[in-house]
Amino acid sequence: MSTPISSIRNLGPAYEQSCARAGIHSAEELHALGPDEAYGRLLATGSKPHFIAYYVLVMGLQGRPWNDCKGDEKKALRKRFDAIKAAHHDVDRSAFEAALDAIGVIERRA
Repeated sequence: MSTPISSIRNLGPAYEQSCARAGIHSAEELHALGPDEAYGRLLATGSKPHFIAYYVLVMGLQGRPWNDCKGDEKKALRKRFDAIKAAHHDVDRSAFEAALDAIGVIERRA
């Protein structure tokens, strides 16, 4: 039996739906992937990049309140977010192309 993603602190039904589009269907899968890989998958399947959505995920997987992210930790997470965004979000690619890429049908643009 799998645990719903919405059972993770800070993550509700909308985040759970985004994860499902990215092929992540349980809290266990999300924990196993970790925040960086999971967020990259969200971006690759059409989610718009948003720093708060990323650090909410990081804090949730650590069991911390979303607003617990501050100072140097927040700055470090911003650098990680920017790297993930650069690797997985292509503003010139349609959501359809991103979905095809996610299942390995077309080549990832450099």
